[in-house]
Amino acid sequence: METKDILLKLRNEKGVSQEELAKEVFVTRQAVSRWENGDTVPSSDTLKQLSIYFNVSINTLLGSPQTLICQCCGMPLDDASISREADGSFNEAYCKWCYDGEKFLYQSVEELIDYLVDHMPLGDWTKEDARSFFEKQLPTLKYWREHP
Repeated sequence: METKDILLKLRNEKGVSQEELAKEVFVTRQAVSRWENGDTVPSSDTLKQLSIYFNVSINTLLGSPQTLICQCCGMPLDDASISREADGSFNEAYCKWCYDGEKFLYQSVEELIDYLVDHMPLGDWTKEDARSFFEKQLPTLKYWREHP
């Protein structure tokens, strides 16, 4: 789906007019009309406001062009699992189980690995297999590259 279709769908689901949506995000009704016609796309600041208003991620508003994963634990992200900042906006880099809007839950990659190995369904893996996998993969994620 394109941004224009997503915005129209979300606005209709919420039962608000173009005029009402425009007032909520501080733009003109004509701007909303241009978005829904595909003539323009909202600015990054407006996308953030729309994200909060519709309670969806910016990634969703843009038609989910990226497959998001938590840059702390590697879990795939969707609107239900993405963390939020203290102001309610989505933080599309982390899941809500690693980052709560003010702080990170895990202080070291070893602490996270211990938690994952003890709590994940292992399937055909042993705990040693899981530990080895996480020891190789987690350090490649942005958070652990920046906080070794």
